[in-house]
Order: sequence, then C-alpha cells, then structure tokens
Amino acid sequence: MSGVDWRSEQDYANFGAAETADVAWEWLRRDGEYQQEFRNLTAAERSTGMTHQFRNKWGLSFRS
Repeated sequence: MSGVDWRSEQDYANFGAAETADVAWEWLRRDGEYQQEFRNLTAAERSTGMTHQFRNKWGLSFRS
C-alpha cells in the first residue's frame, strides 16, 4: 500500500476528478480482510487472475 496520507489535502488534490471505480478501489485496498485474503492467495492464483471465488466476493468480476 502506498504511503499516501488520507488526511492530507495535497495527497488527494485530484480526488475531484476520481471516478466511482477509483474511489471503490481506494476503499477496498485499505480493507484489512481484503489485504489478508489477497496475501493468502498463492502465486499461481495471482498470476492467473485470482480465483473466481475471491473475485466474486470482493466485486472484482464484471458482467460483459
């Protein structure tokens, strides 16, 4: 995770231009449970796009 300080106006100067997906990702990547489950994925699972169950649980799969 980056060293951005969420309380710093300067670090988030471009926030007004953020799209919904940008805000959702910032929220998700700070979630402790998500971080732990991501760390628990094997290297093979990460290289093949993660598991179907993981993607569905965290809303990382989109219908086409």
